[in-house]
Amino acid sequence: MFNRSRCLRHVVAIASMSLVAGCGVLSGGGADDKGPIVVGTTSAPSTLDPAASWDQSWELFRNIYQTLLSYPDGATTPQPDAAESCRFTDSSNTVYSCELRSGLTFSDGHKLDAQAVKYSIDRIRKIDVNGGPVGLLGSLERVQAVGSREVVFHLNKPDATFPFVLATPAMSIVDPDDYPADALRKDGKVLGSGPYRLESYQEGKEAVLVANDRYKGLAKPLNKAVTIRYYQDSGPMVRELRAKKIDVAFRGLTADDIVSFQRSDSKDFQLIEGTGTEINYLVFNPKDPWAAKPAVRRAVAQVVDRAAIAHKVYKDTVEPLYSMVPAGLTGHTTGFFDQYGDPDVAKARKILTAAGITQKVPLTLWYTSDRYGSETAKEFKELKRQLEASGLFTITLKSRPWKTYVSGYQKGEYPVFGRGWFPDFPDAENFIAPFVGRQNALGTPYPASRITDDLLPRSRRESDRAEVVKEFEEAQKVLVDDARLLPLWQGKQYVAASEDISGAERALDPSTIMLMWELHRKTSW
Repeated sequence: MFNRSRCLRHVVAIASMSLVAGCGVLSGGGADDKGPIVVGTTSAPSTLDPAASWDQSWELFRNIYQTLLSYPDGATTPQPDAAESCRFTDSSNTVYSCELRSGLTFSDGHKLDAQAVKYSIDRIRKIDVNGGPVGLLGSLERVQAVGSREVVFHLNKPDATFPFVLATPAMSIVDPDDYPADALRKDGKVLGSGPYRLESYQEGKEAVLVANDRYKGLAKPLNKAVTIRYYQDSGPMVRELRAKKIDVAFRGLTADDIVSFQRSDSKDFQLIEGTGTEINYLVFNPKDPWAAKPAVRRAVAQVVDRAAIAHKVYKDTVEPLYSMVPAGLTGHTTGFFDQYGDPDVAKARKILTAAGITQKVPLTLWYTSDRYGSETAKEFKELKRQLEASGLFTITLKSRPWKTYVSGYQKGEYPVFGRGWFPDFPDAENFIAPFVGRQNALGTPYPASRITDDLLPRSRRESDRAEVVKEFEEAQKVLVDDARLLPLWQGKQYVAASEDISGAERALDPSTIMLMWELHRKTSW
């Protein structure tokens, strides 16, 4: 850590801990004398419509829209937000009812009632965007509005995780008068009921948020306005942070940035480190003639050196990952290490020759050029080096900006492509279910009936998630055998901020989404 001066000299700021107080007076949420807090990130939204997004557009959604449930500071289980109360009303976890707070409105004063909630969920299913959030609603049979304040969700099978789904920003409540029922909104505007309203938006550049005076919910905003600036590369973002042109930098910090901020001479800044469940992985497209071959996928899995990627590219700011379920969650395994062990070219060659493949395998690996930070390009160059050094592969690297990148993988254009994943909710299911089935977050159908028809339904009957470890372990064995998804590393969360900013250590929810309302300036020391 750095910023060791004054009373923070020996304090390590961790996201799950509260900031140590006792060294001056911190602001209580009044107006910021220096204007809006400015947050920089390399993670720009791909859309402003919740019905289209199953990605980091959620970062913005959480702050401008509202969901029935969300996560108050420090909570890991969903709590009522737009709702006053929510519960399963039966013993089999198939009927879930929520009672809305009274007097809810959207930021323009339009009434937010049970019909608006039903409309919002129904339109997700009706529009059915490929790779969109409809995949989260596989257990939903129908939504019922009872009067003006009660919403009842009837499920087609037991699903103890359904409250977690309702807490995702995908289930943001929209105004039926402003969002078409059968098409996405495309005018670049937003109407929500969250802590902020979107005053202005420049795609890929900036989102200006101001406090929504009509908001009623869990959040207790500590600032009046936040401006989010979007960068394509971490370099300009960090330079503007050091020049005090922005106050906070989040997502996209490189290993070099983190190491630099950790030095004791970075006295005007603070680095907040949080345990993270972010994962990075490769996806193999079965439409490609080479990636479709199990032997090719398994040979890649046998050659890839995760530890080298973590050390050489990320300077040990990430950890090698051998399971789609990250360490720290119940159900985590080391399945890929158990099956493949350390990188071994001889074993990989044996896998290929046993399948009758004796030539060098040509593969094109795709990555996004502006989503996860500038180190992504270095990571894929290292993957290319490793695979070609084995003498078994010929690798071509290609990249696109995120918005066109998403369109490409949803159309099945990429033989092998990289993705990052920040959890929708803190449960092992959310690192398995989103990637399998006909509709999934990848836009690449992955039929896995053993998982979708047996293991996941079994796990969803159990409210005590510690009791479903066996199901998650078996599901991960299927993923390892198929090797269609290849986990590479697990990251931590880092936030860099000017020393006069407080609240960043409380601003990350269990999905590592930044709750902008927790940020505020220290009024004095």
